[in-house]
Amino acid sequence: MDLVLFGIQGSGKGTLGKLISDRYGFTVFETGGELRKLAAEDSDLGRKIKSILEAGQLVTKEVVMEIIADFMKKLPSGSKILFDGIPRSLEQAISFEDMMSQNGRSFLGILIDVPREEAYRRLTTRRMCKSCKAIYPSNYDKNSCEKCGGELYTRTDDNPEAIKARIDTFFAETTPVIEKLQKEGKIITMDGSKDIQTCRDIIFKIIDENFKD
Repeated sequence: MDLVLFGIQGSGKGTLGKLISDRYGFTVFETGGELRKLAAEDSDLGRKIKSILEAGQLVTKEVVMEIIADFMKKLPSGSKILFDGIPRSLEQAISFEDMMSQNGRSFLGILIDVPREEAYRRLTTRRMCKSCKAIYPSNYDKNSCEKCGGELYTRTDDNPEAIKARIDTFFAETTPVIEKLQKEGKIITMDGSKDIQTCRDIIFKIIDENFKD
């Protein structure tokens, strides 16, 4: 069974996804990362994506589904996938569920639930490493990355207006997806407002109890 992680920006979704992947062997699918990887490939899909990105256009739902299908096709048999931040909208969710069914794959979603105000606080106070892109919360008081020694900085898109827009988009577009999956019994909600160690223990317990294969 595959795993779909949902969480507003600032929920710790990326960090927890990496911890889950390391512990349980999930292969992570993250749309932005796959877009960049495919755009560098000399393939029909890669050239299509490269032309879209170079034209400054948004990737359509159909192309996103092509990317997921390509990703699945390249995986070794029996691989488990962790989908990070997809599906983002109801339209995407319908296509995503159809594709999963067609490929004989089942999934469970986990929502890392963080209040809007807490997500905003985290995003406006976090810093990122210029070298390895590790993210540090406001209570990290050093000016260099503990992993690689790189300089820490505040991202240009971590300004109040941009953060509010990203949060509003999540609630407007992705919350209906979460509500749909809740009605279908395909999602578990956890409290993501606690510290990362506590959240790690909570999400590991959820996976241990629900992913037996």
